[in-house]
Formats: sequence, C-alpha cells, structure tokens
Amino acid sequence: RRAIHEMLFGSAMDAIDRYLPDKDKHAILRGMLAFLAVNSTYRGPYTPGSATCLAFALAVPNEGAAMMTKLAGGIGALTEHLHALFASHGGELRFRTKAEKILVENDCVTGVQLRDGSTITAPVVVSNLAPELTLTDLVGAEHLPPELIDRLSGRDHRAAFVQLHFALDGLPEFAPPYELLNEPGMQQSIGIFGSPEEQQRQWEMCTHGLVPDNPSLGMQIPSCLDPGLAPSGKHAASAYAYAFPVEVARDQHGHLKNEMAQRVIDKITRYAPNFRDIVIRHITFAPYHMQTMFGAPSGDFCHGLLHPDLMGPNRPGPKGFIDLPIPIDGLYLAGAGCHGGPGITFIPGYNAAYQVLDDVGGKFVRD
Repeated sequence: RRAIHEMLFGSAMDAIDRYLPDKDKHAILRGMLAFLAVNSTYRGPYTPGSATCLAFALAVPNEGAAMMTKLAGGIGALTEHLHALFASHGGELRFRTKAEKILVENDCVTGVQLRDGSTITAPVVVSNLAPELTLTDLVGAEHLPPELIDRLSGRDHRAAFVQLHFALDGLPEFAPPYELLNEPGMQQSIGIFGSPEEQQRQWEMCTHGLVPDNPSLGMQIPSCLDPGLAPSGKHAASAYAYAFPVEVARDQHGHLKNEMAQRVIDKITRYAPNFRDIVIRHITFAPYHMQTMFGAPSGDFCHGLLHPDLMGPNRPGPKGFIDLPIPIDGLYLAGAGCHGGPGITFIPGYNAAYQVLDDVGGKFVRD
C-alpha cells in the first residue's frame, strides 16, 4: 500500500533517495533515474507525481523480458515490415489521406469521411489518435455522453522537449575522463545529464519560460552498430533534450527551439570537443512539429503525459474507460493515450485488436 501511494503521489526522488541515498557514490545512477523519471512528463524529479513515470519506465512484463531491442535498419524497418504484412493480407494503406470525421448512425460506426469528401464504409474503425481527438473532434460531442467529454477535456499535453537529428562526418571523440565512450559500440546510446537537483532547476527554468542553460539529454548514434543507416564513413545521430519552455506563446517557439538546440550542441561539444566540427547538418523538432506531422496534441507523443491522474483507470482501454465506456459499437481506441501507454510496446494496439476479434466473434489462438 505504501509503494502504491508513493508511486501515485510521491516524487521520483522519494524512491531514489531511499534506495540510492549516497549523492557521491550513487551520483550516476541518481542522475540517470531522475532523467528517466521526467522525460514523458511536465515535472521535475523532485515534483510530486514524477514517481509514476519512473515506475512506468522501469516496468517489464516479466523477469525474463528484454528491456529494449534495437532493430537493424532502424524503426523504419519495423513499419516497412508491418506494411508488407498488412498488404499481404489484403490491406490498403493510404498516404496523405486525412480523416475528417468518423461516421456514426444509431450508436454504431459506419465508416470514415475523408478530407476530400469521399467516404470509406466500415463496420469497425480503430483509431491510433489521442482519445480526445478521436472522440471529440472526429466523432463529435453529439454522439457521446457529457460525462465522457468532460473526462477527456483538459488532459495534460505539455510536451517539454526538443528532438535533434544529426548527419555526422565521423564519430564524436570524447575527452577524458569519458574516453571509454570512444570504444566500439559504446556510442550507440549515451546519456548526458546532471544531478537530480540540477535537473529540477532546469525544469523550473522551463516553467518560467526560459530555455535551460544546461539541458539534460539522451543521445543515440545507431549507425555505430547498423552502418547501413548512413553513407560510408558518415554517421546518423539523434538527441532528445528536456525541458523546453512549452508554455510560452506559440510565436516564440521557433527561436526558443533554435536556442535550445545550440545549447544541446554546446553541451555535447563540452564532452566531445570535435562534435561541432563533424556536424554536417542538423534539424531540430519542437513539440509543435510533432503536432503538425503526427497529430499528437500539443506535440505530446504520449497522448497524455505519464502523470498519475492520466494513468490506471484514467487511461482508457480500446472501448474507453472501465466506468465510462464509449457508447458506439465498432469504434476502438488503439493509440498511446490508451492503457499500456507510449513507447513501442504494441500494448494499446494489441488490446484493441483482440477486443475487435472478441466483439465480432472471430476465432483465434493467443500465443
């Protein structure tokens, strides 16, 4: 009971201080876990509620489960495989085709109306969009109980990050005492973060509309182990940095994301002095890019941040909330805003697929 209470209402540092109390001996682990606890939130590691994200990040289905798997060819190889599998079973994937409305008659889904005015009829519609976009924007409040609309409104989408992608003319060369990172394979995934106290300060700067002067970041160079991701002698890298001042006026986001990008580059160069010189080009994405490109509300790729009030019974399943289901037959939710949450876990989609099969009476075998 105490553990559940602390996960829901405590800070990440409540748990970290208990199990890793020595700020010198445990410095690296404390900083790493603090960063892990905030990167899908609008919180600092000392902010109440941040323990929920830490628990989510460390959760695995069972003791033998792998924490993370890298795919040859990058994540695009996975989507290409899924596309081929989908097409092999008669599926059709339409690019640049925006859904304008989910059609409902007599509390049953009948299809989807597209932006060009055409209609696709279907007895089942599965949406990978955020729950409120699916229900409020595409279905419409007239088909839903007011209690459900109220529950979906005001979900926290303050995604406070920037993402950078780099084309590199070689690998970073880390200076002492971090020269171990120059060993083969060590640069596939790198974290550059300060103490939990420093990370809390960075988040508080963000809440005051300021770009952190020393942003914490995670960096990956997947071409280290997968050379096909870049031309010979070159490398592809990406960095995810926290905490972008997302609450400032939208017209300021452009120059602020460029300012934060330079601070990220400065920080990497501080540890790998050749980094700035090997950057051939880079591009920086702020949350508003994620909203434009992927329909993520306010750029929130979680479709609902990993805060305690958006987890457990407050994160819907395929048919909505346990105590407030979607009253429309044939409509299912399958995105990151559902139970299972964000990350490439397949859990929301898995749950939706089996719910569809259960409802339509399909016969299948669970592995």
